[in-house]
Amino acid sequence: MSLTDLLSDDARRDPYPVYDRLRRSTPVLHDPRADLWMIFDYEGVKRSLHDHDAFSSSMAPAGRPAPEWFIFFDPPRHTRLRALILRAFTPGVVAGLEPRVRQLSRELLDQAAPRGEMDLCADFSAPLPMMVIAEMIGVPVEDRPRFLRWSDVILKLSYTLSGGEAAERASQEFMAVTAEMREYVAGLSAARRAAPKDDLLTRLVEAEVDGERLTEAEILGFLQLLLVAGSETTTNLINNAILSLLEDPAQLARVLAAPELLPAAIEEVLRYRSPVQWMFRATRRSVQLHGQVIPAGKLVLPVIGSANRDPQQFRDPGRFDIGRDPNPHIAFGHGIHFCLGAPLSRLEARIALSDLLSRARGLRLATDAPWEPRKALHVHGPARLPIRFEPGERATAAA
Repeated sequence: MSLTDLLSDDARRDPYPVYDRLRRSTPVLHDPRADLWMIFDYEGVKRSLHDHDAFSSSMAPAGRPAPEWFIFFDPPRHTRLRALILRAFTPGVVAGLEPRVRQLSRELLDQAAPRGEMDLCADFSAPLPMMVIAEMIGVPVEDRPRFLRWSDVILKLSYTLSGGEAAERASQEFMAVTAEMREYVAGLSAARRAAPKDDLLTRLVEAEVDGERLTEAEILGFLQLLLVAGSETTTNLINNAILSLLEDPAQLARVLAAPELLPAAIEEVLRYRSPVQWMFRATRRSVQLHGQVIPAGKLVLPVIGSANRDPQQFRDPGRFDIGRDPNPHIAFGHGIHFCLGAPLSRLEARIALSDLLSRARGLRLATDAPWEPRKALHVHGPARLPIRFEPGERATAAA
């Protein structure tokens, strides 16, 4: 068993039987071909995410290149950057986005819903978070196609794990996009310093803690991370919610009858079909786990998608239950690297799903064909999701 076995389209559509088997038999697995270790159980994954004495977020100990994103930094650099970014990315900023997210959601549905069919990905779940992120940063409307192209290239970074031509091509494309983005972001940042606006980029440029500010490289790194993680996670969350509800009509009926269950339903989707399936760590020293010894300086993949189906932590984990309580999933990570964008992703999913379920009666899949997985190897969800429905009434602005 190796990482490659988890990367086929069939395995990416439904990795859970493999996860269940490995979690029982080999909760810590070495892949000699890629020279990496995978962890499949809840407690092991959780430890690898928060035990920074043993597991580094930097890929340097494993000799692997990584983007200059603060999720790949350890304290004290990570602590400094997170504190600065938090000055710009506050809960108040996220909460203040709700009216605009609702407006964008309804505008997208106004375009697609009257047809009674759409590709949920292309028409709704992908453009919504991308538009929110672009507006939040302060990207001019005419530049948004460039951001979409950049995002597509950055998503392919996961292919660097597989080696070979695909890995080399992904690295080269990322380097080219980074150079292009560096020039673009430098110009936009200079414009904000000269004429501040009420947007995230201005707040990043102005953020200061103990006399320190973000460098141009740090701002670029955060925007790259936000561009990909801030859109891809939410797109998969919305898609996976619809997939899960359509596969279980009883749960769909529950949420339609009691819309107040939607936030809990979103948490169950995060557990049941985690948008991000694995993260990256590297061992600082040799680590003993489940009778195995992971040597120092090795790449480790904590498999979040498997951890969130661990029967030692979740009762009847293979059942989709929108009323599950408690639900201590780790879909957004754990510890000091817990996802900064989690509140925004939850907000967008709540609004998008509420709007969609209220407008699309008799919701159903438009094809029985197996869905195609999305580009990034470490995420879970469809690249396209054709759906059909009977169009409902357009929501009013005051609703």
